[in-house]
Amino acid sequence: MENFKGLVDIINTVLWDYILIFGLMGVGVFMTVRLKFPQFTRLFPALGKMITGIIKKEKAEEGKMTPFQALSTAVAAQVGTGNIVGVATAIAAGGPGAAFWMIISAFFGMATIFSESVLAQRYRETKDGELVGGPAYYIKNGLKSKKLATFFSITCIVALGIVGIMVQSNSVAGSVSTAFNIPVIGVTIGLTIIVALILMGGMGRIASFAETVVPIMAGAYIFGSIAIIALNFGGFISSLKSIFVGAFTPGAIGGGVLGITVQQTIRFGLARGLFSNEAGMGSTPHSHAVADTKHPAEQGFTAMIGVFISTFLICTSTVMVNMASGSYDPTIPASVMVQSGTVMTQNGFALIFGKLGGMFLSVCLSFFSLTTIVGWYFFAESNVKYLFNGKSMTLNTFKIVSIIALVVGTMIEPEFVWELADMSMGIMAIPNVIALFALSKEVRYVLDDYDSKALNGNIYWEYEYQNIEEKKDKKKRVFKKALGTTILK
Repeated sequence: MENFKGLVDIINTVLWDYILIFGLMGVGVFMTVRLKFPQFTRLFPALGKMITGIIKKEKAEEGKMTPFQALSTAVAAQVGTGNIVGVATAIAAGGPGAAFWMIISAFFGMATIFSESVLAQRYRETKDGELVGGPAYYIKNGLKSKKLATFFSITCIVALGIVGIMVQSNSVAGSVSTAFNIPVIGVTIGLTIIVALILMGGMGRIASFAETVVPIMAGAYIFGSIAIIALNFGGFISSLKSIFVGAFTPGAIGGGVLGITVQQTIRFGLARGLFSNEAGMGSTPHSHAVADTKHPAEQGFTAMIGVFISTFLICTSTVMVNMASGSYDPTIPASVMVQSGTVMTQNGFALIFGKLGGMFLSVCLSFFSLTTIVGWYFFAESNVKYLFNGKSMTLNTFKIVSIIALVVGTMIEPEFVWELADMSMGIMAIPNVIALFALSKEVRYVLDDYDSKALNGNIYWEYEYQNIEEKKDKKKRVFKKALGTTILK
């Protein structure tokens, strides 16, 4: 077992210190320039349009999601333990300056996630009356590489549908058990029942759950964080200074006792930022692919909102709670703080609101994890449909496998589960990054097409792959009919 843990640690070092930091940030910078900085020109108009859609209570056709439901499902996956535990461990290991690089990763990540969403929309298909899409589909239909698409699907199923669910259930079990003094097995049983009921309801129930819970969950956490910052405004100002100073001269923080280098600060900030908003990882395109929208670019604009919420709002809130409240102590060795990311943030709320503050964070973490489990399952299921052509028996089997993973996750050491998640998700991201670079010209073409049609006031898109299975069946029927006629003659 120790040898396996050592192997996982080596793979993670290679993946996150050398390959993915440059790959994920590289594609973000590249697409930002190629798309002419959509973060400045497209984000807030998309936010306004989404709010209008919520007010009008837009509904989608059966087998599809509304743009807001798709965004909610994506945010449900993006906002998880990484936004609390992952962020806390980032500033513990990389110092306050890691928060600055986390925001930088989110800025460029918006262009990345726009590209993922556009490609997922363009190359989506229909299986059993429901839309499906994601990296496997744009790798197969766009890159014309079935082998790479299959590789992505397998790694996605393992990373999100099994290991990812284990990470989330592990965090919920530990947090709730500590805060409310409930046995881990009791938490596990309750979580299993809730997740099973949601998953058995299919896409409709998942979408409904996400659009109801995510806004309340995110709003409550942000409001609680703002309250802590307001009550510690003096600490807030000094925290901002520490973040900017620590981004470039981490040794100046805490008298240099941490021994943190600039490289470590950048590494932990970028890695945890990318992990928290999932831009470039290949996960969120699965929900954006099924959005009922007139043009792929429109959902791309909406997808950028997800990164804004998960990193600029949620992650920054976590950073400021830990910094302003004083729960982050630069004199404590990083190795000690990293072991207790949840506890550090929990202490931030407890220092201001007492025991109720710790309970509040536990409830938030539970909902974050629950929505992530549901979102990641939905993404993994899309790939099960890809590999097994949407067979209902296979999908039901996968539901059972995911629920078993949820239970097993509560019994494993937290540190090792996180290491497994880093490894599996890192491997999953590689084929997606390759596809994003290779199909960047397609993304630019879709954006230009949208702009030209918007000028004419007639926005639409012909989804050529959406009914590909129906077209194949029609060709088979025509061929069989022609063959039968020939035999009769």
